[in-house]
Amino acid sequence: MKISDGNWLIQPGLTLTHPLQVFDVEQHGNEMVVYAAPRDVRERTWQLDTPLFTLRFFSPQQGIIGVRIEHFQGAINNGPHYPLNVLGNVQVEMRNTPEFAELKSGNLSVRVTKGENWALDFLRDGVRITGSQAKNNGYVQDGNASRQYMFERLDLSVGETVYGLGERFTALVRNGQAVETWNRDGGTSTEQAYKNIPFYLTNRGYGVLVNHPECVSFEIGSEKVSKVQFSVEGEYLEYFVIDGPTPKAVLDRYTRLTGRPALPPAWSFGLWLTTSFTTNYDEATVNRFIDGMAERRLPLHVFHFDCFWMKAFQWCDFEWDPATFPDPVGMLQRLKARGLKICVWINPYIGQKSPLFLEGMEKGYLLKRPNGAVWQWDKWQPGLAIVDFTNPAASAWYANHLKRLVKMGVDCFKTDFGERIPTDVVWHDGSDPQKMHNHYAFIYNELVWEVLKQTVGEEEAVLFARSASVGAQQFPVHWGGDCYANYESMAESLRGGLSIGLSGFGFWSHDIGGFENTAPAHVYKRWCAFGLLSSHSRLHGSKSYRVPWAYDDEACDVVRHFTELKCRLMPYLYRQAVTANASGTPVMRAMMLEFPDDPACDYLDRQYMLGDSLLVAPVFSEAGDVAFWLPEGRWTHLWHNDEQSGSRWLKQRHDFLSLPVYVRDNTLLALGNNDQKPDYPWHDGTAFQLFNLDDGREAQCDVPMANGCVAFTLHVKREGNKLMVHGEGTAANWTLCLRNIHQLKEVANASSCPGELGIVITPISGELSFSVTL
Repeated sequence: MKISDGNWLIQPGLTLTHPLQVFDVEQHGNEMVVYAAPRDVRERTWQLDTPLFTLRFFSPQQGIIGVRIEHFQGAINNGPHYPLNVLGNVQVEMRNTPEFAELKSGNLSVRVTKGENWALDFLRDGVRITGSQAKNNGYVQDGNASRQYMFERLDLSVGETVYGLGERFTALVRNGQAVETWNRDGGTSTEQAYKNIPFYLTNRGYGVLVNHPECVSFEIGSEKVSKVQFSVEGEYLEYFVIDGPTPKAVLDRYTRLTGRPALPPAWSFGLWLTTSFTTNYDEATVNRFIDGMAERRLPLHVFHFDCFWMKAFQWCDFEWDPATFPDPVGMLQRLKARGLKICVWINPYIGQKSPLFLEGMEKGYLLKRPNGAVWQWDKWQPGLAIVDFTNPAASAWYANHLKRLVKMGVDCFKTDFGERIPTDVVWHDGSDPQKMHNHYAFIYNELVWEVLKQTVGEEEAVLFARSASVGAQQFPVHWGGDCYANYESMAESLRGGLSIGLSGFGFWSHDIGGFENTAPAHVYKRWCAFGLLSSHSRLHGSKSYRVPWAYDDEACDVVRHFTELKCRLMPYLYRQAVTANASGTPVMRAMMLEFPDDPACDYLDRQYMLGDSLLVAPVFSEAGDVAFWLPEGRWTHLWHNDEQSGSRWLKQRHDFLSLPVYVRDNTLLALGNNDQKPDYPWHDGTAFQLFNLDDGREAQCDVPMANGCVAFTLHVKREGNKLMVHGEGTAANWTLCLRNIHQLKEVANASSCPGELGIVITPISGELSFSVTL
């Protein structure tokens, strides 16, 4: 909400009350409680007819400080609440001096200044990183609408940039934007978002989570250009300041608090193909697609059935349409015999024509209006109703239908929708409708995730989800929603993916080729390259198919080339997935996340790091022209062997089988020996490539197994012209190839790989150590 009217005035009809003077400080266990008044209350007569704010400071985990500013404490708080991992034994330090009161957790502390100069400051090792001064937080009474709000304004320093707040398709840097965290089905071309997360981080190495599931209104360097303002309706405001000191460390702490991204199964990283949405399809169509992929030697790993696997107007009834799929069990068995995994589309709604509608209504499983009637409307499906997942019986009912599908042979679900959740309703458990609007996405996807964990097992569970709220990163994978089939939408999709990655989500995908309309062949081919260098890769559309031969023959070559590349990259990609699972660092990373000390990276949103070593710059033009920034160091193209020095912009032109994919120096990269599928023994026949290893440096590479454990680790250390190689664990027939290692180019026995300089070493498997003098 807008509170100010310029620098001097406030918006008409608003009355503001601020905490300005500390009256008392108390210690309640590990909590520091500050009572603050809006005026001088030292004299007893001044202590009458005045508000008194209660400010509670606490630490749910080390390096995280919570702030709760309360006006009236008697307000109803029905929940829901974010499922936070709050620890009860966090070590804190408190000081209460005549000048200030302070609580410290780890290297982070919060300090409230006493006396006439009110200040609420957050410090790292004694150095201020943000905070608010007098009249920059407090209580708002809106006389226009008879509503009350609480707000806070935290300072931004010179050059400080803000990121996150969910999957947003506007500019990656949030400065200058007004954001309302309210889940909407708005596509990728608007300021609306499917996944609103009231958490932001900055390039100064701290983050802020506003602990409110309801709508949080952010003004990010907009209403006050040097401040982030956030406000919520009600009588209290609670937020957490999360220390880094790096952006990666912030995400580590944030996902430790809100939940780590689960580790998806290896097969989910392969290529997904769908029927598309409103296209005509049946089993013959599905087989024609799959046969076409096989005939053209196009690797395929997951087949997805979109909405019309069920009868029209009966979504969801969880029954295969017998007119198009008369033998679903047999069909699924035949598809799985071809090595495919199966995904089907679902949503949390029940159309009135669905046989399940009457059952759900009679048993009280559907969301109701205050007068007891089932909440319905005609958007999406006629007479659509919404399953009330706060009712345990309704959740079990819904889950049993999913379990039946899994038993038939379905491996995973595309959990569509979950954003259009009304507020003129009554929930079974008494939840606040305003707070449940966004949080519904969490309980919906959590339910489906739990079904898969119970049926196929935790190591095989994966979703393809559109809506999300805080904590939903625990149920991957998420995709970007409805985009158009053009370069602009391709670019906005990338911005959304980088934004959700900076909001704690480790895995992300998008509709390759665009969802709405049909892309020209050149857009499709460029998007395929980008899509297959994303965490997860799915060909999907609305009114037209996305099989590559529908575009041109070269599109088949592009899909084949990049699918095979992704399969070979799986030892590297899955190691990055393990990192996402362990620390919350996303697989697809905004450049500022990997290079926080390079100010040129702060605003980059047309390129990204795929893991910690590969820089990817998608091409957004038919001609193949692309401009991108290389940070400091020496970079080598993954397959062209082109070497470039960093700290500069490059302009290049690429054909459809190429794009800038550069490897950082001092990288030991593991490539697998299988280019047809993602799930194979990555430690068998691994090809290690060593890029630009500097003298005195050691490079290490862990090759994971599908359960995330390390199968084999290779260490290579350089001292002058000597390489010392040491391997630990189990690996069979692995090779080591040197790429652009300076001062070693005079080696006589060059690599057998064209364009690669150095040597190839083929050692025995297992534990070993040896050295090579060049």
